[in-house]
Amino acid sequence: MLDALLTRPNAAAGAAIRGGAARPTLLFYCQHSLGIGHLTRSFALATALAELFHVVFLNGGRLPPGLPVPRDIEMIDLPPLGMDDGHTVVSRDAGHDVGEAQSRRRALIDAAVRRQRPAVVLVELFPFGRKKFAGEILPLIRAARNQAGEPALIACSLRDILVDSRRDQQHHDDRARWLAERYFDAVLVHSDPAFARLEDSFHPRKPMHVPVHYTGYVVPARENIAAGLRGEHLLVSAGGGMVGEALFRTALQARALLRTPLPMRLIAGPFLPEPQWLALQQAAQGLAGVELLRQVPDMVAQMRMARASISQCGYNTALDIVVAGVPALVVPYATQGENEQTERATRMTALGAMQHLCAADMDPPRLAAKIEALLEFQPRAAALDLDGAGRSAQVLQRMHAEALTSARLRSTA
Repeated sequence: MLDALLTRPNAAAGAAIRGGAARPTLLFYCQHSLGIGHLTRSFALATALAELFHVVFLNGGRLPPGLPVPRDIEMIDLPPLGMDDGHTVVSRDAGHDVGEAQSRRRALIDAAVRRQRPAVVLVELFPFGRKKFAGEILPLIRAARNQAGEPALIACSLRDILVDSRRDQQHHDDRARWLAERYFDAVLVHSDPAFARLEDSFHPRKPMHVPVHYTGYVVPARENIAAGLRGEHLLVSAGGGMVGEALFRTALQARALLRTPLPMRLIAGPFLPEPQWLALQQAAQGLAGVELLRQVPDMVAQMRMARASISQCGYNTALDIVVAGVPALVVPYATQGENEQTERATRMTALGAMQHLCAADMDPPRLAAKIEALLEFQPRAAALDLDGAGRSAQVLQRMHAEALTSARLRSTA
């Protein structure tokens, strides 16, 4: 009964048959911890995967209000955990402390594997990240590999650029390679290899022999809408908003220093902490031309309407900028152990796709000067492969078909 408690089948989900043909089950583990980028990318992947698989989605983080869940998947909400800014695991549910949540999550995951007997298990980021969740991920993999009948194929879903500035980076990379070799059949890197390759930010002392598939970038499916006329306003955003407060505050202060203060629309994000959201509202009170929004359903649509965009440079935000073709200034989130956004911003800036200001250099006068320059900037179109969702589904379908063929050959030998 435990696994039924937190299962949310969506429309047409839960049925492993489509058009009269049985679909293999794919169990997708996603733990988003600080923002919503991992979840947004995983939902885009799940939508494409659901065309070929019965997708059961293990959601390990807090689900942002208003974020649409893909229609054709079965969703299992685990007691939500996350990471604070100091990389400590925290509970996102006041009803459970971390230990209670971890115990309940393990039981739910184990029940899901036993009930579903997946043909494929897709794990987001691990073993290249999420090591603090290894206590539930490794038992999941072992159970799926040792299940009755055919063992599940195990694949990793990985973004374009990894953090490679940890104090224990060499140990981390060596451990990730060892785990990948021991437990994984494939690594799907959601990148255009002409822009970023795994070996650019992953440096184990021994080579990794697990097959690596470059899928292209993963972007949510959208209708092709012709770009309209841009407005006069500046758009300021920071993904989920968890670490966006400094950018929002500085942007409001910088606006007052512009030669001509422009209208500004600031999208806080669902995870901006409530005290910071209230402080932001107070700071904007009485400022003519400033609009605050908690969240929006489509950031690309917002970018297409703006004169210019100011944001951080997470995976999804960078791709939103590319798709929207908006003049953009990025201030990548960076800490001593987080350089992924800075690396992406540096590469995108080299392509002429956006402009870049280091977070350490951000203050109101510098940001105002960069905004003035941004108003004269015309971005170059970045020729990136954006078919990562569909290609990921095709790769996993092909791997599953090959595994079935191999199993049949073994049974007749």
